[in-house]
Amino acid sequence: MTQHHFFIRLFYLCFFTGSLQLHAQEITPDDSFTFDLCLPNSTANKAFEKAMIGLVHASTHYQYAFKSGFYVGAGVHYSYFSINEFRFQPKVYGGIHSGAVFLKTGHEKFWSERFGTDIGLRAGWVRSYVISDALALQNISPQIREGLYLEPNISLILTSDVNQSFRLTIGYPFYGYPFSPGLVGAEGNLGFDPSEFLRNSSFLSAGFGYTYYFNGKKSTALED
Repeated sequence: MTQHHFFIRLFYLCFFTGSLQLHAQEITPDDSFTFDLCLPNSTANKAFEKAMIGLVHASTHYQYAFKSGFYVGAGVHYSYFSINEFRFQPKVYGGIHSGAVFLKTGHEKFWSERFGTDIGLRAGWVRSYVISDALALQNISPQIREGLYLEPNISLILTSDVNQSFRLTIGYPFYGYPFSPGLVGAEGNLGFDPSEFLRNSSFLSAGFGYTYYFNGKKSTALED
C-alpha cells in the first residue's frame, strides 16, 4: 500500500468514525497547543520534485479560539529535504533545512464529543539553509534562501478526553523562493526546462498531530 493510499483510507476512517457521533453533544474548543509531524512530498517545481526527497515536516503552534470557532495563533515550522544523489552526475550529497515562524488563522469546530475539523491558513517567513558536498568544494556552503511561507491546511480531529485530541493533518506549504540544480551546487539543468526554475518551491504534507486544550473542552449542552 502506498503512502497516499494509506492516508486516504485513514481520512475516510476518521470521517466515518466522526459521523457516527454527530448526534452527541457539541463541543466548544478554547485555547490549545498543537504539535504536528508530517511527511512532505515535493510538487509544482519539477526540478525540486525530482531532485529532492522530503523526510520531515514538523510544526508546533498555540492558538486561541473564539466562541464562533474562529481562531488566531502563532507557531514555528521546520522541514528537511534530502538531495536525491542518484539524479546527479557526479552524485551530490546534502539537503535543505528550513525553519519558519508564522501566524495562523482559521476555524475549528467539533461536530460531536469525539470528532472535529480544523481548517486554517499559516502565513509567515521561511529561512532555508542549503548544504551539500558540491557547495562545500566551492566554499559556498551553506547557501541561504529566504521568502514568504504560506500553508493552507485541514485537520480531522478525534478527541481522547476533555483535554487531549489527535488529528490527521494535510497541508500544502509554499516557500517564496525557486529551486534549481545550481542551488545545491550541481552543474547543468538535469534535463529540465529552465522555466521550471522560476516556480516557487511547494509540497504536499500529510501526517499526524497532537493537541492539548489548556482549559478543557466544554459541552454546549451543559452550558444551557
